[in-house]
Amino acid sequence: MKTFACFGPRRYRKFRLAMLCTVALSLFGMTLIARKRGYEGMGGNTVVRCRSGHLFTTIWVPGISIKSLRLGWWRLQYCPVGQHWTVVVPVKVTDLSDEERDAAAQVHDVRLP
Repeated sequence: MKTFACFGPRRYRKFRLAMLCTVALSLFGMTLIARKRGYEGMGGNTVVRCRSGHLFTTIWVPGISIKSLRLGWWRLQYCPVGQHWTVVVPVKVTDLSDEERDAAAQVHDVRLP
């Protein structure tokens, strides 16, 4: 088992557990804050807009990215509407018209295996 000079094996395990809990709570908190600010679907299916203006639905979990490259609040991801790689950002559903919401709900990016 890997240990540090200032930690024994038991203290190191407690330290790792504390760090894991801190990260998990932080991600959960970011999701709640985003939902309070009007970004519906955070932590699940979220409407996003690419730089070209295309709207589609993707899985968006704050702090975690499996099929995209995170760049802070933005993500580099494949746009299934324009069929190109681009930067996408989440969109507040309340800022969209009914037609835009329907169009975004019909187009989903690649699902996870």
